[in-house]
Amino acid sequence: MPRTATAKRRTAADSAEPRLSRQRKPQDLPTDDWQRALRRQFGREQPFVLENLGDDPVFSEFSVFNPDSRRRYRVAIRGAQTGDNHCSCPDFATNDLGTCKHIEFTLAQLAAQPHGKATLTAGFRGSFSELFLDYAGLRRIRLRLGSEFPADLQPMLRRLFVDADGWQLLAQHFAELPQFIEQVRASGHDLRCDEDALCFVAEVRDGEVRQQTLAAAYPLGADSPELKALLKTELYPYQRAGALFAARAGRALIGDEMGLGKTVQAIAASEIFARHFAAERVLVICPTSLKHQWEREFVRFTGRHATVIGGLRAVRQARYAQEGFCKITNYETVSRDLDLIHAWAPDVVIVDEAQRIKNWNTIAARALKRIASPYAIVLTGTPLENRLEELISIVQFVDQYRLGPTWRLLDRHQQRDERGRVIGYRELHRIGETLVPIMVRRRKAEVLEQLPERVDNTLFLPMSPLQAEHHEENRDIVARIVHRWRHTGFLSDKDQLRLHCSLQNMRMACNSSFLIDHETDDGYKADELITLLDDLFADPQAKVVVFSQWLRTHELIVRRLRQRGWEHVLFHGGVPGEQRGALVERFHQDPACRLFLSTDAGGVGLNLQHAAAVVVNMDLPWNPAVLEQRIGRVHRLGQTRGVQVINFVARGTIEEGMLSVLAFKQSLFAGVLDGGESEVVLQGTRLSKFMETVEQVSSAVEVPCEEPSQEELPVEASTEAASAIDDEAEYREPAPVSAAAETAVAGRSAPAEQPPTAAASAAAADSWAPLLAAGAQLLGELAAASTGERESPWVQTDPATGQRYLRLPVPDPQTVQRLTEGLLGLLGGRK
Repeated sequence: MPRTATAKRRTAADSAEPRLSRQRKPQDLPTDDWQRALRRQFGREQPFVLENLGDDPVFSEFSVFNPDSRRRYRVAIRGAQTGDNHCSCPDFATNDLGTCKHIEFTLAQLAAQPHGKATLTAGFRGSFSELFLDYAGLRRIRLRLGSEFPADLQPMLRRLFVDADGWQLLAQHFAELPQFIEQVRASGHDLRCDEDALCFVAEVRDGEVRQQTLAAAYPLGADSPELKALLKTELYPYQRAGALFAARAGRALIGDEMGLGKTVQAIAASEIFARHFAAERVLVICPTSLKHQWEREFVRFTGRHATVIGGLRAVRQARYAQEGFCKITNYETVSRDLDLIHAWAPDVVIVDEAQRIKNWNTIAARALKRIASPYAIVLTGTPLENRLEELISIVQFVDQYRLGPTWRLLDRHQQRDERGRVIGYRELHRIGETLVPIMVRRRKAEVLEQLPERVDNTLFLPMSPLQAEHHEENRDIVARIVHRWRHTGFLSDKDQLRLHCSLQNMRMACNSSFLIDHETDDGYKADELITLLDDLFADPQAKVVVFSQWLRTHELIVRRLRQRGWEHVLFHGGVPGEQRGALVERFHQDPACRLFLSTDAGGVGLNLQHAAAVVVNMDLPWNPAVLEQRIGRVHRLGQTRGVQVINFVARGTIEEGMLSVLAFKQSLFAGVLDGGESEVVLQGTRLSKFMETVEQVSSAVEVPCEEPSQEELPVEASTEAASAIDDEAEYREPAPVSAAAETAVAGRSAPAEQPPTAAASAAAADSWAPLLAAGAQLLGELAAASTGERESPWVQTDPATGQRYLRLPVPDPQTVQRLTEGLLGLLGGRK
């Protein structure tokens, strides 16, 4: 029978032992020994529950249960020496030490038994043989020979394995391992194969097959005609090379500079996986604001269906259960949906804006690293921003073994002062060399000759609830005026002025609620701009021109720039003429001045092409000519670099309607809304055309909004110290922080994991679960439709009045009968 034991807290004798610091290594102790000692110290203090799963009291397999985390790991004990034993926890697999806190806890419990210490010192010598994966240093397959290993198989053993520090399988003989296992077992000998060892061999062999398959499919590499025709649009040569690199690596990091098309490279790589390696499920994890952007790009480049995951839990669960090639979710819901993701079992995981997981100790980062998939593509224009640990966290998702244990990497590359504070880094080029097989990074200067003169990108962003409220209030006014015009064919001057103001308010609401109420700062565009600038300013020479029609938009931007310390100039109509030249001159000459903020007063007459190559439009003018005037400040004669144009558009709003309706129209709206003419009142045919366009733009949109979500915070320093050697990751030293940072962090707590709601838990256990789930799905569909996560056939809009109403399909008679009987039974059972 299995035996269970619960550990006691430290004894008096243990307490008398000198304790080691997790932050400061003793000078006379090698780093490896210090790390092992920390795990030994930490493990022996834990209140774990130990269960013997075998018959031998010492040399057996044990279950170690952590009552705090509720996680259970399997520990195999074979001796007292480092490397003798094995644990299934992540720390053991990555720390290169041959031990972990679970092993040390188990050894301490066994040593406390009568004769336990002497038995462990003598070591294990069983009749059976074991094939296992040795994690110390470079992973290798080893064989522990049993006393009854057949003599007639010794020649095969010596041909495949080398007897160095135990029997080690040579890499060139991995393909022959299945035959060896079969012959040993056919002889009647008990050979036990660790699953980790077999998975490692399969992983290596799959990589070899992948290289051969891609070499045959694309014999000319990036220049292969087959690769040029991979997507609906032809990729640039460096993009084809990036996609092929990711496919060859299987798990890769694309770290190209902002604007080089990392998204399309990832989509191309996923298409390669689908065509040649039977990948059927792609999971994209990205910021909330980019989910629908990814949806459009997948359809645009591949024609494959992509599903945006959002809404209540029941809706998200239903969407994961639907058939489809691609699912797109955001960082905030990954931790809550891990069970759904595991059940869906993605073949490819694409992580966009991966700098969001640069802190390993956030909920999102921890959850992401628990997603298993054969293939992965990580995208970030800034893989390393401030600290080496940021790069480590990102790379760990791609290949957790690539950089080795964090404690060793930091020990080799960090420079510390006498107080132990990090003051610099050394030999970073060695890290770059280590990452060559899995990371590709190109700068614009390297591929300039492949880029077009101008690239336009449109980023679709959601609305906050407050923005949507302002937008809808004004759209209701527009809808009523349009409805009245439809019936009478006439609009009074007053109605035309109200129409003009309401349309302006709808557009301003797309930027921020601040433009409407002058108080609240609610919206996504300004924050998304800062995220974009983080990427762009990774190049110390980069400068950016930002346009908005409204000065208040720039006020919001300036607030955020002050927090980052980025210097700028602000150009608008209120700047005296004699001062304008100085602003332009500073932008050209001052290296610290990174941004030129301008209203449309700067859209004419300025030459900024020698300073900047990026134009960001926070909003789009009605008149396409005004838009071209903005871009023309940078994209003009004398520009020596490719120009990147980025347009921010509020998804599902009047702005998105403008893209399709007004892209081919010219100056009709210019006079009314862009100040091209002083005339406001319209009559006759001109009024009819104007009103038809207004109706198209304003009445057919559904405003999606996103509830504001708190940015995930790192676990507090006290929590990090308490869980430094935890179940999820190896021991890491907490990074030194400044006094200001410590003050800023004080009092914050990390967002807790969101457990299933009480209603959901009750539904799972109750016979009424199907009915409750159906109700939850209905509510979820309505919530999703109201937030724009997806269009619902149940929610429709009257094109004439703009009124939204609910339209439900009638269920079949059998379903109605079952629901009726169930409800009657429920009512009949009540007292």
